[in-house]
Amino acid sequence: MTNYNGSMNLDHCNTVNDLTYQVLSWLMVGVFVFGLPLNISVLYIFLFRFKFWKTNSVFLFNIVVADFLLMVCLPAKAYNYQNGLRRSKDRPLCQVMLFMLFINRGASIAFLTTLSIDRYFNVVHLGKRNCVKFLRKSPLISLLIWLLLLPLTIPTMVNSFECCNSYGRDVTDVSHNVTDTFRELVFFTQILIPFVILVYCTVRIVQRLRKKTVGDKTKLRRAVFLVTSVVIVFSVCFLPCTFARAVLLAIRLLDMQKVEPQVAQVYDGLMVLSYIDCLLDPLLYCFCCSGFRDAYMEAFCPAVLMRRMPSFGNSTRTTTTTNSVGRIVNVPLVQK
Repeated sequence: MTNYNGSMNLDHCNTVNDLTYQVLSWLMVGVFVFGLPLNISVLYIFLFRFKFWKTNSVFLFNIVVADFLLMVCLPAKAYNYQNGLRRSKDRPLCQVMLFMLFINRGASIAFLTTLSIDRYFNVVHLGKRNCVKFLRKSPLISLLIWLLLLPLTIPTMVNSFECCNSYGRDVTDVSHNVTDTFRELVFFTQILIPFVILVYCTVRIVQRLRKKTVGDKTKLRRAVFLVTSVVIVFSVCFLPCTFARAVLLAIRLLDMQKVEPQVAQVYDGLMVLSYIDCLLDPLLYCFCCSGFRDAYMEAFCPAVLMRRMPSFGNSTRTTTTTNSVGRIVNVPLVQK
């Protein structure tokens, strides 16, 4: 293999260890097999049973949409890994895949951050007037977030790069380096900045909940556990691949070709780990809402809900459809 200046270089498309990438491919298949029906069922409840546009759950709905769109890309990546390829050698397909992965993962993180800020104001600044309460009722803020992500994601498509993975290779093309640098900057900032915001909001929410002396202590402990779990899942899914990406870029810039294949292999494995977030999001963010949870169980597990609530047949059906707004108030994580 030769790079742009004609010297010997690594093959960035072919996998180094076939066994490792076979395992990673089956892991993605597992995430897809379990996550696809879960996300489809959640989308069904949002659209036809929960009426999210009337229950201030627009952010939750957009998180599920972003995770669903990202998940449908996993079979193509799994196919490449099973055939010994880290990326597709078809340049247009490779660029489209990267665009889909970038924009949908970015949207999932952006809406999660917005939801965390909304929860922060609902719990820490309860009763105070703020713009977030107005924005969460309007679908325009969701549309704006998607539109803002487009210019941040376009560099994954407009540039021609070797196997979609050439940062630090072409040192002569200034425009090439600028585009790659911008893409890497977006990759890191869309994870690190939301993580800082998420940690701050979570710490303040936990402090506020622990100071509450009125209310069911069990529900308060459950609320603390849920907001803490969000930070833990975010840290496990996104921070390791971010650190591995930084190490990989440093090794490329230092031209340490002997260790680059092993580091790239670790990075690919941690990126696959980040896709598990698509499977965990519905469990963490949707099912913590009592109104959504009851609507889901009414649709798919009515027997379980009837055993838990003997009066389900008389009251629950009306509260989990159009009138389900009142049910959300019980969970401070989603509403006040």
